[in-house]
Amino acid sequence: MKYILSILSFILTLSCNTKKIERENEPDIYNVESSDIEMNEAIKKAQKTLDSFEIAIQNNSRVFKFFGLKKRFEENGNIEHIWIGNIINSNGKFYGIVDNLPEKITNVKLGDTVEINKNEISDWMYVKNSKLHGGYTIRLLVKRMSESERQDFEKNSDIKL
Repeated sequence: MKYILSILSFILTLSCNTKKIERENEPDIYNVESSDIEMNEAIKKAQKTLDSFEIAIQNNSRVFKFFGLKKRFEENGNIEHIWIGNIINSNGKFYGIVDNLPEKITNVKLGDTVEINKNEISDWMYVKNSKLHGGYTIRLLVKRMSESERQDFEKNSDIKL
């Protein structure tokens, strides 16, 4: 999971079109408005293409470097989308480990094992042969970078979009 955190941390560090919360030894958090049309479209696309993730995770090939699901958590009117790693699919349900320290949500903690229902998934990703599959919210954040930020990302990233 640290693989994806380093990628996401880098992406989020470069993204300048959202409000940033910096945290020591944790990836920065970027607040995106719930009315952000492009982000909502990215989430819908992730939900519509989840079957591609399911097929890949069942394949269990060594060419895959990482499987992650971004889960929507809600508590007392606060909503947070958090990446979950170490994903397993058991009897049609996903389980994984919270690998980001939540900012507002208190009913889940770093390292907790959580069940992920399909209707809670706001993104999915896996890396195959250094190429990102899924990661629609990541792609949007990269798209919002300046040209120089994108070039820097491409130069320093181990993955290809």
